[in-house]
Amino acid sequence: MAHSSAEQMRQWQGPALFSYGFRPFFLFGALWAGGAMVLWILALSGAIQLPTRFDPVAWHAHAFLFGYLSAIIAGFLLTAVPNWTGRLPVVGPRLAVLFAVWAVGRAAVLFSAALPVWGSIVLDLMFPLMLAGVILREIVVGKNWRNLIVLVLLSVFTLANLMFHLEAARGASAAQGMGLRLGISAVILMIAVIGGRIVPSFTRNWLAREGHTARPTPPMQRFDKAVLLVSVAVFWGWVIAPTIMITGLGLCIIGVLHSVRLSRWKGQHTMRDPLVFILHLAYGFIPLGALAMGAAILWPDFISKAGALHLWMAGAIGGMTLAVMTRASLGHTGQDLRAGRGTVVVYGAIIAATLMRFVAGVWPLNMLYDLIGALWCVAFFGFAGIYGPLLWRVKKAVQA
Repeated sequence: MAHSSAEQMRQWQGPALFSYGFRPFFLFGALWAGGAMVLWILALSGAIQLPTRFDPVAWHAHAFLFGYLSAIIAGFLLTAVPNWTGRLPVVGPRLAVLFAVWAVGRAAVLFSAALPVWGSIVLDLMFPLMLAGVILREIVVGKNWRNLIVLVLLSVFTLANLMFHLEAARGASAAQGMGLRLGISAVILMIAVIGGRIVPSFTRNWLAREGHTARPTPPMQRFDKAVLLVSVAVFWGWVIAPTIMITGLGLCIIGVLHSVRLSRWKGQHTMRDPLVFILHLAYGFIPLGALAMGAAILWPDFISKAGALHLWMAGAIGGMTLAVMTRASLGHTGQDLRAGRGTVVVYGAIIAATLMRFVAGVWPLNMLYDLIGALWCVAFFGFAGIYGPLLWRVKKAVQA
């Protein structure tokens, strides 16, 4: 019987892909993010018709927020929870089943026009429900009550997915509905909670190693907790009343608060290490998105809500997931924690795509959208190309 994560992984004689949770979900999550963008561009151009019940914009939003992101959340949690609880990781057949259920959910939504309405909903929701069950068991058995907040946010995220499906089934604009706003809110809060731990921690380690005298404020001080509590209230207001002035003011307030929080982590001193600096850049899109969305509510004629929304979806969510995926893939496959040129290109592509999408909300030029799609594909297919050999095989494979 295996008594440690390393022993359990060594005992697994099957494909290396299923030797740890981050491997299949990071690799195929990235491939799905890039592939879904290609399908969406083809659908918008009229080259293909997507066989889904969703309209193209709703499918595009769902494919990223609830399709791609659910895979990355799974890869992160299945890798992090054993460290939090001291319990063994999910590997081998159990991991393969979880991955297969995620893949079935992606197919069910894409081909939902050929399925009963409830059929596609059930097949899609099976994965987050199974994942939540696994995480709940590990937290309860490991008595790791501190991380129940992550499970709560995962449950809210799953509820948001259901709401998105129900809004689409009723013929509503799901891409502008409450389900999407609730899902984004849950994920931004998840980044704020987990990022609030790992960003200052990794920053402190790097600054100490470099002999720098600056130190970030330690994680989860009273100010951080206050910012999170205010953010919960403001996001709840945005979910249920996204157009009123008080919501816009609240979003501007948390934009300022998260900016102050980020400044306390001393990210300006980490520019020489892209693996650390990207964490600060990606987190920075939380306050930028909040300020832009607040401004879009207060002055709708000047700021695009869609552009502001993408500061969160592409910048904060896309940027932070790529930051975590690259770092975890290097660290857990025995590589040096160093970002090579390809990794820097991946980071640059997602940041550039985010900023261009915001600009496109003001100047909606077709050329900009084509470039945004290309940069998005560079980011996610680039990750898969650089890190795929590391995730697919056990031994050292490439220098990223």
